[in-house]
Amino acid sequence: MLSYLAVLGAALTGAFLSFFCGFGLGTLLLPAFMLFFPAQVAVAATAVVHMANNLFKLMLVGKNAHWPTIRTFGLASVVGAVAGAWSLQWLSSLSTTIHIHWLQQEFTTDVIRITIAGIILAFAIIEISPALDNLSMSKRWLPVGGVISGFFGGLSGHQGALRSAFLMRSGLSKDAFMGTRVVCACLVDLSRITVYATSIAAGWSDLRLDLLALATLAAFGGAWQGNKLVKKTELPLLNKIIAVALVVFAIAFGLGVI
Repeated sequence: MLSYLAVLGAALTGAFLSFFCGFGLGTLLLPAFMLFFPAQVAVAATAVVHMANNLFKLMLVGKNAHWPTIRTFGLASVVGAVAGAWSLQWLSSLSTTIHIHWLQQEFTTDVIRITIAGIILAFAIIEISPALDNLSMSKRWLPVGGVISGFFGGLSGHQGALRSAFLMRSGLSKDAFMGTRVVCACLVDLSRITVYATSIAAGWSDLRLDLLALATLAAFGGAWQGNKLVKKTELPLLNKIIAVALVVFAIAFGLGVI
């Protein structure tokens, strides 16, 4: 029961936060799904819910998207997403067991757990650090930003923080920024789900449709509330608290504790 509540809470909270910042659904839902599924299957499950939620958000704010930016940043994100998704499949084939000795304890883990834990840890630290807030980028770097954010989206689903870092410096209005971000997220999700479906066909049979449906409905609820409150609310403190929690999770997951 607690595991179900963790998934529902992560989906609801993550979808809500995704309207305020890049830190959102994928970042929170992946750790929750890892309580039920192997790492690569958890990434695929997260992608399904993430895609459904982004399509719902597309209906809410997609009309404001800035299509010239999508042609430069969004299409580059697709290239990065495919590369990242294939990298995930390659890492999944590396079944070498790794033993880590730390604090007079021995932990047993593997390459994919360490890689995904490292990505979660990196993005959590980015959220904690104020350096991202002052980051300034030229528009000519948008395709590069698209490839980078798309790659991490395909590899682990962690893409929103980087996508927002580039797009919010591209001169878009708030409404255009939100619409463009959602369209780009849909492109990345569609690309990576296509790779997952063809590369880990056996893993899809491990997905539990009841859990996916509950997580998707919870994400819809969070997105609906986020869209209503986005013009009124700022959540920097909550983002930092969640980021700290993710640091703890990333270390525990990477060491094979959970």
